Amino acid sequence: MRRAIVLGWLFIFSLFLVGCNGSNPVTNDRALSFFEACKKTTWQGYDQYEFFVESRTCKLVVPPKMALAKPWIWRARFFGHEPQTDLALLDRGFCVAYMDVSDMFGSPDAVKYWNRFYSVMVNQVGLSKKPVLEGMSRGGLIIYNWAAMNPEKVSCIYADAPVCDIKSWPGGKGAGRGGADDWQKCLRAYKMTEEEALKAKCNPIDKLQPLAKANVPLLHVVGDADDIVPVKENTAIIEQRYKKLGGTIKVIHKPGIGHHPHSLKDPEPIVNFILKNTNINH
Repeated sequence: MRRAIVLGWLFIFSLFLVGCNGSNPVTNDRALSFFEACKKTTWQGYDQYEFFVESRTCKLVVPPKMALAKPWIWRARFFGHEPQTDLALLDRGFCVAYMDVSDMFGSPDAVKYWNRFYSVMVNQVGLSKKPVLEGMSRGGLIIYNWAAMNPEKVSCIYADAPVCDIKSWPGGKGAGRGGADDWQKCLRAYKMTEEEALKAKCNPIDKLQPLAKANVPLLHVVGDADDIVPVKENTAIIEQRYKKLGGTIKVIHKPGIGHHPHSLKDPEPIVNFILKNTNINH
């Protein structure tokens, strides 16, 4: 019975892809095996597939009509929070994907999990080889650390009040409040002592050269009054260093706004940045 249901999902999903794109990546045994582990639900009125990769919780939200390039935005952490950009992109034919690597703080192990998830999305589901990366707050750590290892696989990066240095948050070694419990979790995730972490070049601010060389455009949205992830210790350093490396970065400042709320009430500037850098006109 379960196999019949899965086959039904595959048939519907394949019709969806064929109708929109003229091709069907969901036609092999590996894809069938993948979808057998899926639970079909809905999110914000869109079809959502829930599954596991390497025992990590994952989600894939699909639009009613996919753009020809099969684009996707890869959300890091806080799935569904301030979703206006994701919803606008779904309306334009993007998929929204998510892999939960909570409490891993962009560590090398988190990057390995993301490598596996990327392979599933591209090789089994058939999505674009160059997703958009979206990271809010601590999600900035994984999007940048993964991108630095895979610059040729990234179309662009949208980072929102992003953590770009673990010393700033959760370390709290600068102007920010930090988080004592999260700092200990972070040290365990990186398998480092505090002394080692304070010296290590393991942060997004240290790994920008591969992205600049690959011409990956960056967009940051920040609240200038952020006292949790201070701009001067995170985005400002990224901006200065990326420009010095010849990279393209735009920063949207929200005067008087703290760490919250994330995103923009009207996500049009974010959406336009993404559409421009994915060449999507749908």
